[in-house]
Amino acid sequence: MADISYSPAISSWAKEDRPREKLLLKGKEALSDAELIGILLGSGSAGMNAVDLAKNILQQVHYDLHALARMDVNDLKKFKGIGEAKAITIISALELGRRRKAAEFVKKPKITCSRDAYAFLAPHLLDKSTEEFWILILNRANMVKAARRISQGGFSGTVADPKVIFKTALDERGSSIILSHNHPSGNLQPSKNDMELTQKLKKAGDALEMPVLDHIIFSDAHYFSFADEGLM
Repeated sequence: MADISYSPAISSWAKEDRPREKLLLKGKEALSDAELIGILLGSGSAGMNAVDLAKNILQQVHYDLHALARMDVNDLKKFKGIGEAKAITIISALELGRRRKAAEFVKKPKITCSRDAYAFLAPHLLDKSTEEFWILILNRANMVKAARRISQGGFSGTVADPKVIFKTALDERGSSIILSHNHPSGNLQPSKNDMELTQKLKKAGDALEMPVLDHIIFSDAHYFSFADEGLM
């Protein structure tokens, strides 16, 4: 990992520029990501203050907080100045943020469009480094009865067994389902297998009177909806 060779101690900064004091004076919104992470770290390492250490970490993930959230303790410990305690602090803070997002969508369980489905699935699929297949099980009013993970795979694929999918939906007494899986690469273009699986499951759902309403391909930044693209 790259690092910054030297940076002045935060205590030498003007008082209004120090992260803690800046938060008190100007509010949390005034702080950069690096300053907020610097507060979490509390201290830097030899020759590097906490904010510059945070900048170094962010630089390595191209300033992508989702990529940072996918790091584990061992990944973070590779940075000079990050021990187990600091790594755990960063991971804990990012996990709290993910859970906060999850709590927001529990209050709005009705699915009226692909954007609703994406938002509801976000807490389950956000920041995943491997591919997972999920279903949303809806009642007749399109209210979410349950969100269930069907399978978990590797970096480039996972298995979605139709028998497991429809048994899970029937066990929850669902009326319809929405399929979803993530692409950790961020590429939202459906593969040939994605297209074939979607049509196979749609036909099975029609036969079982359990309509498949959509298939959402999920990434941290956006999504692809088969229904929106006229592919259902």
